[in-house]
Amino acid sequence: MPRYLTTIHLDENNVPSDGPSAELMDRMGALIEEMNKAGVMLETAGLTPSSQGTRVLWSGGKISVTDGPFTEAKEVIGGYSIIQAKNQAEAVEWSKRFLQVHEDTWTISVQVREIGE
Repeated sequence: MPRYLTTIHLDENNVPSDGPSAELMDRMGALIEEMNKAGVMLETAGLTPSSQGTRVLWSGGKISVTDGPFTEAKEVIGGYSIIQAKNQAEAVEWSKRFLQVHEDTWTISVQVREIGE
């Protein structure tokens, strides 16, 4: 069965200041449990803020290293999951369900890409 990487994209400057609500975390936990029971979820995690990250760039034959935050980035990857699904359409459906556990105050997107074997 194909595996898919889903990356969660968000604007760090446009998330609730107190982070995810307890209710959101409960809904997220229930969805992840359902995905685990269905054999879909292989791995998932949230990421620390970009201010705690480092960017390593190869350009023009040289390496440069930049510590976060990355002010030029409008969106950052806030988390990811690796899931297995019958096809891309099923992976997209799980991603829609993930987005729908969030309150209306969140603006996030998920990119779904099949992992090459």
